[in-house]
Formats: sequence, structure tokens, C-alpha cells
Amino acid sequence: MAEDLTLDELRTQIDEIDSSLLELISQRARMATEVARVKSEQSDDNGFYRPEREAQVLRKIIERNPGPLSEEEMARLFREIMSACLALEQTLDIAFLGPEGTFTQAAALKHFGHSVKTTAMGSIDQVFREVESGACQYGVVPVENSIEGVVNHTLDMLVNSNLMICGEVELRIHHHLLSNEESIEGITKVYSHQQSLAQCRAWLDTHLLKAERISVNSNAEAARLAAGEQHAAAIAGESAAELYALSVLMKNIENEADNTTRFLVLGQHETLPSDNDKTSLLFTAQNKPGALQEMLACFSDNGVSLTRIESRPSRKGMWEYVFFVDIEGHAQEATVALALDKLKDRASMLKLLGSYPRAVL
Repeated sequence: MAEDLTLDELRTQIDEIDSSLLELISQRARMATEVARVKSEQSDDNGFYRPEREAQVLRKIIERNPGPLSEEEMARLFREIMSACLALEQTLDIAFLGPEGTFTQAAALKHFGHSVKTTAMGSIDQVFREVESGACQYGVVPVENSIEGVVNHTLDMLVNSNLMICGEVELRIHHHLLSNEESIEGITKVYSHQQSLAQCRAWLDTHLLKAERISVNSNAEAARLAAGEQHAAAIAGESAAELYALSVLMKNIENEADNTTRFLVLGQHETLPSDNDKTSLLFTAQNKPGALQEMLACFSDNGVSLTRIESRPSRKGMWEYVFFVDIEGHAQEATVALALDKLKDRASMLKLLGSYPRAVL
């Protein structure tokens, strides 16, 4: 029994386990290089990164996890192992909405692991262009927040882009008050992104009602500004605090404890089924009574569940709208394919944005 072992004996066993882990991880890495060789011989145009394969591996790990480590922690460890092994095959360059230290960068690293290169871009449209040009293999952009709703700029970019959605990331957002000040009493201005200011409105109204609230392009930019000014603070995450050497005066000041942001992973290739997928699409309806209901019936009539629907002005005619829809299942599944065929016949325009694995934790 482990309870009867001395400290030295326990440490000896841990050393033996570590040696076994080292050999197994090295063996996995050697297999990864062999996979790269086989793929190169097959001239696989989709590259070495396969979102559906990684999602399947992580789901199996979570299902088989015996504890005591949590499912989230075990998934994170295996994500990093896969990331390091993939880097032996191909180092991915991931464009994200910058600057350094944003939640979008955190989402990119959560999805791809830390053995990738991340390239900060100044705007969402620049992320799209960087991936479209091939300068980066993938891009990560925010698409919706559980409190503040959708990111309209991302939806608008999806209308005309030829990129495919090949993954999603859900990131629990914790906002902290960062500053060089020793306490909140000396703070006269607070920098942050407009959505973060909104997500922390209740705390600000209670504790910093008289402080000026200044909206900037990102929380990381807010941290950079606060680091260079007296009596200033920023609302941002822990990575921004570390990057700009700011103190965390107050933690978790968001209005809602389950504040979560969803991010999209963008690429140039379609993703194969992973057995637990979502499909995103957009369409326009004919300008007639009951047109939208007729469109949505294509899904309900074929047993396909909708998980989200949003509308945006089409910018092509007054009172014309584009509808963005997320549905359960992959476009290659029979029921989904049938629903999409019927929708294509009824919609004025239909565009498939991508089928991709559901976010893993």
C-alpha cells in the first residue's frame, strides 16, 4: 500500500514513473515523425494538423481519465504533448486578434498548445487576410460572449471570406483590475475593451463609479496604457498582468461568474467528421411573409437541431438580412446534408462556413 511507504520510497516510485513517462512521450514523438513521413509521401494537401483527429484523441482521454486530475487538467496536459509532437512535423503559425496578452491569444494557445508560433494582428479583418494569404496557417477570432452577445465584425467578415471554420474554443473569461497603484483609491481612469467594460459594469459602478472609463481596442492595449500612467488601471487577464508587470488589485470583477467567450478557428481546408461536430452556415431569405420560418423548417423537418441563429444587415439592400446559423452535426452526415439540400432550394443564397468539432472543454 502506498500509505505504508516512506517518503524516500514514494519519491523513488515517482522517479520510476517519470522515466516511463519520458520514454512513452519520446516514443509518441517518434511516431509523430513517422506520421509526417507517410503524409509527405501521400501529398496530403490538408497539412499535418487535423482538427478532427485531435478532438477525437482528447475526448478519449477525458472519457478514460481515472483521476485524481480533473478532466480539464488532463486535457490540457495531452494538448501540450500533441502540440509538441505536431511541431516535429510542422510548426504552425496562428494569427490572432492582438496585441500580445489578449484573451484571443489565450484561446489560440488553449486550442493549439504552446508549441506553435502566434502572430498578433491589429484587427479581425487583418487576421482573416493573414490566413487567406497563406502567411499563417490558421487564425483565431472572437465570435460571441455569453453576456454581451455576438462580435458583429467577425460575422461580417465571414460573409465574403473564403476561409472555413475548422474549430471552436470556449474560454472562461476572468477579468482582473490591474494597476501600478497600491489600492483602488488612487485610480481615476480605467482602460479596457468596450465589451470588458460592459462585462464589469456592476463592479465598476460599486467601487469606481467616479473613475473615467476609456474604451480601447483590446484588454492588452489597456494594460500597456495603464502600465505607463499614474492613477490608471486596466481590466484584463492574468497574462496581460504578467506581460506588462502590473499588480492585480482585484480578481474576478466580471458581472457573471460563468462569463465565457467563444472563438472560431479559421483555416483554408475543410474538416472531416469527428463524431461530435457542429456546422455553421449563412443564408438569405426571400422577401416574403413566412420566409424565415420556411427556411428553418428545413432543419426541424429533418431532425437537425439549431444551436444559434443571428441576423446581420446584408448591406446589399434596405431591410435585407443575412442569417447566421449553427446546427448540430457535420455537413457530411445524411440528415444534415438533406437539410442543407432543401435549404439551398428555398434560400436566396446559402453559404457553408464550415463543419468542425465541438469545443473540447
